[in-house]
Amino acid sequence: MSKKIIINVADHETRVALVEDETIVELFIERKGSRDNTGNIYKGRVQRVLPGMQAAFVEIGLNQAAFIYVDDVIRDNYADIDGHFICNDVEEDGYSDDNRQPTPLPKEEKEKIEDLITEGQEILVQVSKSPIGTKGARITSNISLPGRFLVLMPTSTHIGISRRIEDEAERQRLKTIVSELSSNSAMGYIVRTAAEGIQKEKVAYEMGFLKNLWCNIQKKYQTAATPSLLHQELNLSLRAVRDLLLQEAEKLVIDSRKDFESVLAFLDTFNPSLKDSVELFEGDEPIFDAYNLEGDISRALKRKVWLKSGGYIVIEHTEALVAIDVNTGRYVGKYNLEETILKTNLEAVKEIAYQVRLRDIGGIIIIDFIDMEKKSNQEKVFSALSEAFTRDRSKTHILPISDMGLIQMTRKRTRKPLTRLLCDPCPYCDGEGYIISIRTICYSICREILRYAADMAGFRLTLRVNPEVADFLHGEENHLIQGLEKNIGKQIVIYPDNRYHMEAFEFIESAHE
Repeated sequence: MSKKIIINVADHETRVALVEDETIVELFIERKGSRDNTGNIYKGRVQRVLPGMQAAFVEIGLNQAAFIYVDDVIRDNYADIDGHFICNDVEEDGYSDDNRQPTPLPKEEKEKIEDLITEGQEILVQVSKSPIGTKGARITSNISLPGRFLVLMPTSTHIGISRRIEDEAERQRLKTIVSELSSNSAMGYIVRTAAEGIQKEKVAYEMGFLKNLWCNIQKKYQTAATPSLLHQELNLSLRAVRDLLLQEAEKLVIDSRKDFESVLAFLDTFNPSLKDSVELFEGDEPIFDAYNLEGDISRALKRKVWLKSGGYIVIEHTEALVAIDVNTGRYVGKYNLEETILKTNLEAVKEIAYQVRLRDIGGIIIIDFIDMEKKSNQEKVFSALSEAFTRDRSKTHILPISDMGLIQMTRKRTRKPLTRLLCDPCPYCDGEGYIISIRTICYSICREILRYAADMAGFRLTLRVNPEVADFLHGEENHLIQGLEKNIGKQIVIYPDNRYHMEAFEFIESAHE
């Protein structure tokens, strides 16, 4: 499978697409003035401690206060919890690959947040999850500094190896190297997948670089105002180089000469051998058009997604979860109903996995497949879904099909899904998905006029409404206006006005005939 990173840089935004076999599978967007805060390190001040939630709000200089849970607060007795802190794409000793929380203490030993921090206290924190919707950023005081080959964990002594490095001899070699180099240090490290096969000298160089970075952050903390930003993560283009190039892709194509040179300079420092994998796009057409990516991005914003067979899936976002419904649509099959349903469900599995990854849907996901009578067919669909998500870099957990034909799954959520990033709530329905029908609006106008008819002294009533409502009142509901005129004894003149919202209207009485 060929993988490429396509980067489109403009003055107002940067877009990074991960492409597998000429199909976009992941999209990252960073817009001017709204840079992703994940990984940034701040000097903050505790605003409020909430014992009932075992959490606290911390002012770090963003629009919304950040929040920190008790398990994310540094304890004084680090040695007592064996330093198990996991970062980014790493998974070690059975711990989650994208969870920076320490190993939970037994219930009876668990400390309370009010014993760890107090209101007004200054605190060094790192954003582990950017603000999403109405929720502020989630932060942790368990700092991690990712490099190309290592992740430095200053608040831990644990040394771990990425589970993606499967060769046991190589795992042991890398662990020995890091252990020897960090023997005089009280800090921990995670060896990333990209470190497979590298020499001791490169490990030592990056270890020294990360240590110096951490020292500089500590020095800034001593003198910086509160709140303030102490360390900012790399921009989107350089993060793509660090986290995706080589590890996920063999080639990077970028359409900005300035950023192309910035990427090469970055590689000069961290991995010069990768410079040949970077290409400057100089074509006449936009780079995303040249790689046929825009159509798939537009499709990823639609509520309904059609399948090649004629079936379709519907993706609905709610506050608590995302619901995905599978339907046969225009597909009628060839042999029998069960075979038609199975084929539609299996085709939907591939599209669901693709759309979830491309849209970056996270949290709880409920999938309503078409009901299948045979247990063997249910198992086929479940196995196909599990297999389809194996290439997803975000952690997922999928439960078998329930008796009601539903699959429940969770997917790690760290940033806004694509639809929330690129779309705004509908100004008419305020994001509800519905607006009041024209007929209902007409009946509301009728009731409102009757409500005030007794207090009207004029001979004529001028009604200003949206043009679509005006057309409906002049046409299909004309009898409504005629009956209303007879009822109140006044002429009603309807004026269409484009400035009026569909649901807005105004009536003015006139004293002259």
